Amino acid sequence: MLNRLESAFVTQRRFIDDAGHELRTPITIIRGHLELLSSDATEREETRVLVIDELDRMARMVDELLLLARAEQPDFLDLHPIDVAEFTEELAAKATVLGDRKWQVAETAPAVTVADRQRLTQAIMNLARNAVEHTAQGSPITFGSRLVNEEIHFWLKDEGEGIPPADLARIFERFARGKAGQRSTEGAGLGLAIVSVIAEAHGGKITLNSAPGQGSTFTIVLPLGQTSVGNA
Repeated sequence: MLNRLESAFVTQRRFIDDAGHELRTPITIIRGHLELLSSDATEREETRVLVIDELDRMARMVDELLLLARAEQPDFLDLHPIDVAEFTEELAAKATVLGDRKWQVAETAPAVTVADRQRLTQAIMNLARNAVEHTAQGSPITFGSRLVNEEIHFWLKDEGEGIPPADLARIFERFARGKAGQRSTEGAGLGLAIVSVIAEAHGGKITLNSAPGQGSTFTIVLPLGQTSVGNA
């Protein structure tokens, strides 16, 4: 019981620290624009749009922080059998709405795995969204799944700008920023952290192979102990 209480306290403390750290910026932006609100109708409309956008970003950020906090709870996953080959094709189909890219499936694993379909979809869609943000229109983004020794791999490859070596070690940290602090257009630096915690909740991990100018390949690795080989 003491261990559970201590874990809950640490989780709560980290949530508060993370929220306080990241919410300061949108709050400052909103306050500053409201304090300088003009009587001009055009400027008032521009301010309204900006404030709503910042509030939407704050709401998404809080949702992501709550998910990261919940990941440490025992009921975080809802596990059911998943046909891996079918699931891989489904992920590629869902990703097409994220951007005008050349979406494709290179391979599918003939297996059934026990996993949380919703959480795993969320993790891989985060990877797909990240790939869209770092590739040009029409660029290939490829999905795949394969069995490797005693593991199953869900992978996604893009041909974008790649990631500098200095950022590789910290890319999955909360609020991580690439390119000297640059933030993506929508995210708060939590997307890849969410991918990592979802993989770890399944007893797996996330790996990354990337270099500047050579694109990136993200792989969610799940243990074969939760997987069985079958007909896809």
